[in-house]
Amino acid sequence: MTTPNDNDGPQHKHNELTRREALAVGAAAAVGTSVARASGSPATGTGRPAVAVASKNGLEAVGRAVRRMEAGAAPVDAAVDGVSVVEADPDDVTVGYGGLPNSEGIVQLDACCMDGPTMRAGAVAAIEGVKHPAQVALQVMRRTTRVLLVGDGAARFAESLGFPIENLLTERARKIWLYWKGQMSSVDDWIAPPDLLQDPDVQWYIEKYGPIPPTGTINLCTVSADGDLGGTTTTSGLFFKIPGRVGDSPLIGAGLFVDNEVGAAGSTGRGESVIQIAGAHTVVELMRAGASPREACLGALDRLVRATRVPYLLDGEGRPTFDVKFYAVNKDGEYAGAAIWAGAEFAVCRAGEAPMLKPCASLYPTKAPWRKDD
Repeated sequence: MTTPNDNDGPQHKHNELTRREALAVGAAAAVGTSVARASGSPATGTGRPAVAVASKNGLEAVGRAVRRMEAGAAPVDAAVDGVSVVEADPDDVTVGYGGLPNSEGIVQLDACCMDGPTMRAGAVAAIEGVKHPAQVALQVMRRTTRVLLVGDGAARFAESLGFPIENLLTERARKIWLYWKGQMSSVDDWIAPPDLLQDPDVQWYIEKYGPIPPTGTINLCTVSADGDLGGTTTTSGLFFKIPGRVGDSPLIGAGLFVDNEVGAAGSTGRGESVIQIAGAHTVVELMRAGASPREACLGALDRLVRATRVPYLLDGEGRPTFDVKFYAVNKDGEYAGAAIWAGAEFAVCRAGEAPMLKPCASLYPTKAPWRKDD
């Protein structure tokens, strides 16, 4: 089996990207035993340690998720509980409380979860006033026959279950939003006064994220010692987004997909691009065909890059001017993270070990020139 190295890149040529995907899928097809396992009845009692894999901001979350599985929690419950750490952290401006608002200064959150054994899922989108949208998504899955609730309906559902409705816009997020309003253009009514530009919170934002409004999300996928799978994705979405904008995070098959016969996968990054290729589902289907989690993540990224054809999303060399990362774990506890651009990391924890950050595999071997941090 030919496996691409972490630094193998497409050298900016789409025909080489095509070759990579062909290698991943071709190698997958050759692994007949894996195909048979994936399409047959799921095995239980593997005896392998529980594993949780997440985006880089999930270092604490993966440790918490593994501890919950060790205590007997279902993988989906462990995943949702794990990301609650990030949702409640006001210093993470990409998720939950403290997340940066939309263009009107309102924090709108998206989340979903999926349970491998039952294939049930729940999701909420553009929900306001609820700090833990992943927990609301879990209740949609558990208490209703539906999958996705949005906007006011999602908030009313959460309130009916006793979730507190509160203002999620922190003082730091408010100042960063005002800074962005003042920098939008030279012809609107907003300006950024000098004292705001020197504010420590605004300077922190500029240093951390640079001039391009980034995306921010946490995806967390879990597999128990018995081989059961679960996952969740939660986000405050694209910074300063159009009100009502929904990306891939709450969409089953895009920002998250879990199949107990195969594995679980999720994503962070430019959600619209992930939606267009049904990203998480694509990763799982490549694993179903026998690809390793790493090969599957790279194969899905390959497909995504080749599907990016509009000029405003490409640089002068035909490369994406954004990043997307996929994270995956299979039923056997093998895991991976992969990004379009080199330099990214992901978080992982195996039972009995400390949570750690590991480098993502990548399509392009160089760090994106516009990236400040992950």
